[in-house]
Amino acid sequence: MKRSKVAALGLGALLVALILPSRVPEPEAAPAGAAAFKWSRDAYWASLEERFAVLRTGDCATIEPAARREHAGLDSLVERLRRGSVPPESVLLDSLERRFFDLAPAAAACPGLVAGYARQQAALRETVKDLSRGWNMDDAATRARLYGALYGSRAAVEEAMLHHPGQAPALSAGRREPSATPGVTVQGVEVHSGDILVSRGGYPTSALIARGNDYPGNFSHVALVHVDSVTGHAATIEAHIERGVSISTADEYLSDKKLRIMVLRLRRDLPALSADPLLPHRAAARALERARSEHVPYDFTMDYTDSSRLFCSEVASSVYRDLGVTLWTGLSTISAPGLRRWLASFGVRHFETQEPSDLEYDPNLVVVAEWRDPASLAADHLDNAVVDAMLEGAERGDDLTFPWYRLPLARLAKAYSWAMMRVGRAGPIPEGMSAAAALRNQEFSSRQRRIAAAVTARASDHRREQGYPAPYWTLLRFAREASRTEV
Repeated sequence: MKRSKVAALGLGALLVALILPSRVPEPEAAPAGAAAFKWSRDAYWASLEERFAVLRTGDCATIEPAARREHAGLDSLVERLRRGSVPPESVLLDSLERRFFDLAPAAAACPGLVAGYARQQAALRETVKDLSRGWNMDDAATRARLYGALYGSRAAVEEAMLHHPGQAPALSAGRREPSATPGVTVQGVEVHSGDILVSRGGYPTSALIARGNDYPGNFSHVALVHVDSVTGHAATIEAHIERGVSISTADEYLSDKKLRIMVLRLRRDLPALSADPLLPHRAAARALERARSEHVPYDFTMDYTDSSRLFCSEVASSVYRDLGVTLWTGLSTISAPGLRRWLASFGVRHFETQEPSDLEYDPNLVVVAEWRDPASLAADHLDNAVVDAMLEGAERGDDLTFPWYRLPLARLAKAYSWAMMRVGRAGPIPEGMSAAAALRNQEFSSRQRRIAAAVTARASDHRREQGYPAPYWTLLRFAREASRTEV
C-alpha cells in the first residue's frame, strides 16, 4: 500500500512537472547606443517604381544606349574613388549611391542591361570595401554608410535579376584574391583553406537570423573551409543547431538547402598574413581538429566571447581570434524590444553579437564569388518580406504562443533527446534548447509558412495582372496584411 502511495505521489509530481508552465525569460537590455538602420526614403523608392512603370512600356533599343552612357559615367566615378582615400561622409559616396539606384528602373525594364548592372555592383562593392579599411567601424554613421551602399546596391541588382531570370549568371565572380593555402575547385570556384562561406538557409528560422537585427541582411549561416594539403579533400566546419559543431564534405555542404552562398577570403595584405601566409590554413586546421576531438555544443545564447559552446559565426571568429586576426570589425546589435523578447524566448541572451550577414561588410575580407539563382532568389526575398512583417508584429506586442497541452509531450521529447545525445545521436529537440523554446520555434515556423503561402498567392496574382514580379516593398505590404490576420 505504501509503495502504491509513493508511486502515485511520484506520478503526480511528474505530471505537475510536465504540465507546469515555463517562465518566459525577460530579455536583457539593448546594447548602449544601439539603433536600427532606417532608410527613410520611401518617396524616392516610389519615384523609382513609377519610372520603371514608364520604361517597361518603352523601347529598349532607345533606353539601353542612354542607360549605358550612365553606366560609363558611374564606372568613371568608381574608378576615381578607387584611386583615392575617401571618408565615409563624402558627397562622392552620396552621388555613387544615387546614381546606382537611378539605373535600377532601366535595368529592371530591359534584360540587356542586367548582366552589366550586376558586374557594376560587384565593382562598387569592392571599391567601397577597400575604402572602408580606413574608416572607423565603431562609428554608427560610418556603419550606416557602408551598409546603405552595399546592402542597398545588392537589393537594387537583385530586383533587376528577378525581372529577367537568366540574364545574369547564377555564379558571379568577385576578386581573385591570391592565397598561399591549399586550394581546390568546387562547383567552378577555387576555394582555399581558411576561406569563409556565408549562406542563406531555406528555413523560416534562417530568415529570422538574417533579418533579426538592427542591420537586416541576406545571410544566416557561416562555415569555415579546410582543404587537406596532401589529398586536396575539402571539408567545412560549421555549427548546427541540431548537433553542434560538425564536419561536412563539400558535397554534403552543398546538398543542405541553401538559397545563396558567398565565398569570402582574408585580404592577403593583412599584417598577420604578410607575416604568415599560411595562417588561414592553420586556423581551419584548428577548427577541424577540435571538431574531431570533442563534442562542441551549439551556443543558443549567442555569446561570441565564450568559445566553450559555439554558434556558427564563432566557428570562424574563435580560431582566427586565437591567431591574432579579428573578424566582425562591426558587431551587430539588436535593439527592438519585441525582437529581443522573441529571441530571449528562444534562448538568446546576448544582443550585441556576430551576425553572418556582417561579414559581407568586413573590410578585412574580400568577396571571391557568389552563387544565387533566380528561383532561390525569389524565395529569399519572399521569406525576407514575411519575417520583416512578423517582426513588425513583434513590436506591436504579438507573442509566440503554443497550446499548454503540448508542453508535457515536448518535455518528454526533451528527455528522450537528452538520452539520445548520451549515445551520440540527435533527438527531436536540440541540446541547449528547452522544450518551451522548441515549441515557440515551431510556432514561429508554422506562422511564417502560413503567411508565406498567402503572400505567394497574392504575388502570383500581381504578376498575372501587372505583367512583372512584385517588388520587395509590394511583397512586404502583402505580408503585413497577411500577418495581421494570423494573430
